[in-house]
Amino acid sequence: MSSIPGEHLDRRDFMIASVATIGASAGLIANASSANAQSPPTSAAGPARTASATVYTGDIIQGKKVVSALDVDDLEPGRKHLLYFQGVEMPTGQHWYVSVTVARGAKPGKRVVLVSGVHGDEMSSVHTVQTVMNQLDPAQMSGTVMAVTDVSRAAMEGMQRRWPNAGRGIDLIDMNREWPGDENGLTAPSRHAGLLFNRLLRPNADAAIDFHTGTTGFEVTAFNIAGMDVPEVRAMVELYPVSQIFDNHVYPGVLHNAFMDVGIPAFTPEIGAARVLDHEMIGLFVEGTMNVLKHYGIVAGPMGRTGKDVNVFIGNSAFPILATEGGLVEHLVRLNDKVKPGQKVAVQRNSFGEVVAKYTSAVAGEVTGQRSDAMAEPGNPLVFILFHKDAPDRGETYPE
Repeated sequence: MSSIPGEHLDRRDFMIASVATIGASAGLIANASSANAQSPPTSAAGPARTASATVYTGDIIQGKKVVSALDVDDLEPGRKHLLYFQGVEMPTGQHWYVSVTVARGAKPGKRVVLVSGVHGDEMSSVHTVQTVMNQLDPAQMSGTVMAVTDVSRAAMEGMQRRWPNAGRGIDLIDMNREWPGDENGLTAPSRHAGLLFNRLLRPNADAAIDFHTGTTGFEVTAFNIAGMDVPEVRAMVELYPVSQIFDNHVYPGVLHNAFMDVGIPAFTPEIGAARVLDHEMIGLFVEGTMNVLKHYGIVAGPMGRTGKDVNVFIGNSAFPILATEGGLVEHLVRLNDKVKPGQKVAVQRNSFGEVVAKYTSAVAGEVTGQRSDAMAEPGNPLVFILFHKDAPDRGETYPE
């Protein structure tokens, strides 16, 4: 367990948050042994080339066939396939359905899975994946790209971060702490994650990218979260022309770690603010993702810009600064700004306009996230600073 450097706390001056860290993510395995399972349980031995055969439910929604298990090798080569995946069952007995686009190349090759919508308020991530898929011509491809753009359908319907779970009263569950899920789990998000991971995502991935953005009320820079100690992950991440890399394995339970735990290289791009489309940032991640597909030989053509073409800042830890008061927040730095220890980064004013708190960095690094809501209450994150820690933990958790 590690601690972030601390400073003397003065509630009318500033507060530096201390954050407990957790160990490296444990290898978890989804329990796929439900009574009506259509595919055998998975194991942690490594990525299987295929799972079971594709299972069609017989349903058709808006002209698209519904599957409850998918093997992309069953699909016709040289074309795109639009399907719905039958996800978790609701209290009414109906299901949440997930949109799946498969570009199956005319020739065999690597399989890359692109995921978005694990959080329901992250629109730039969805548009990034859609844009990549719209650029693909399966007739000219060697390999397969599968896109799942609306994983957390229940959250996306309300454009909110967390899944509104009603099984035991109303609660909100962060689906990106549930992977690889459990088909027999106690909550709908856990069961939904288990179904998707066992029957859709893992069986069809040689590599995976799980796209995200900042959350509602908090915006971030263009950066990738990745374990750079894994050579194949490093090779992918360095193909993105983005300004920052967070070299950390972060939380257990996030989707890219579920892939990593079963031997599938994966990482997480972060694309600006929630609930909006940031077309400038989206373009950077489309370019990087197309580079990844060229790296694997799935599509042909020259590489676009990569990390070598931009001034990438790499940090292995993120320093959170939390509000100590309620009031209006005035930022004194911007995203991507470099900061040094002792530098004032924000002030906070009460309803009379009086300064009630001043916030200062205790580390040298770059601003990687800022609260975008103009008001905050005690405990709200105001700023995250990406920095280098000499002896980092390989997994950390942060306040949200």
